[in-house]
Amino acid sequence: MAYVFYTGVSGNSLNTIIKHIIIISLNFWTSAIFASPQMPDYIIFGKDTISTYNLLLEQYLQNHDTTKREQLFGLTFRNGSTLNCWRGYQAIYKIENDSLYLTGIIDCFELSNGKINEKESLEKIKSIFGDRLKNNKVHIDWFDGFINYPLTNEILRWDGVFYKIFEKERVISISNGIVVKVEDVDNYIDDPKKIDRRDKSKISDLLFKKLKKAKWKNSNDYDCSEKYLVTIDENGLTSKVRMLLSEEEIEKYYEADEFEFCVNKVLMTLKELKFDIIKDKGIPISEDVYIEIWVESNGNLQNWTY
Repeated sequence: MAYVFYTGVSGNSLNTIIKHIIIISLNFWTSAIFASPQMPDYIIFGKDTISTYNLLLEQYLQNHDTTKREQLFGLTFRNGSTLNCWRGYQAIYKIENDSLYLTGIIDCFELSNGKINEKESLEKIKSIFGDRLKNNKVHIDWFDGFINYPLTNEILRWDGVFYKIFEKERVISISNGIVVKVEDVDNYIDDPKKIDRRDKSKISDLLFKKLKKAKWKNSNDYDCSEKYLVTIDENGLTSKVRMLLSEEEIEKYYEADEFEFCVNKVLMTLKELKFDIIKDKGIPISEDVYIEIWVESNGNLQNWTY
């Protein structure tokens, strides 16, 4: 899955836009950049056509008629949808005169054909929105939030399905379907005095190396072998540690004193670490890092993180 940024498309004809998307998408399919488990929607913004995973239609239907919601989620539109298009459709949006509009709902396979059925697309929109369809488009006045797309291909975080955070992005702020702000943001603050955290997969190993230096053998024979989630907060500090267990499991397997000892031991050992700051749409964020440790009888630590 990838956000893809296309330039130089006029946006006057939906079929013209689609043709440009297909040509460039085919090139991306042959590269590691476009390794996408889900097909995106598209937003036309000036001369640019932007792939996006902001599920704007789903947000609308969460608060509206159940029948229409089921219709959009594929019970009517889905025609043998594939694993990389579980919704059974793609949406086309356009920002025009500082307003965000829905201009198309298309079958996923139409993109590969090089031409879409605009009449069928309008019928799908009308079946969902009725009289809200005006001049062949629907004003997305229910949406408050951000639409972002990358200015580089440097990916900081990916949820594995839809959502990606790029190191440099353009963020469009929208209120009631109206564009109120457009800004370019840098989502990574690189401080030479702090720990690099661009690659999240390497952080658990770094945490383990720090934990391994601590003394784990104790007079109470507390065993801290467990799975933990370590929170690195928006300031790049280790602010919280919790066991990856339910409350019922904690009560079943741990005495209160042992539980507190283990959680506090991990937290205090990692407390002095200071990491670079990661942002999402220009706003600092926190994240959890998974780690599993095994404490041997002699107090030595093994890294069981998978």
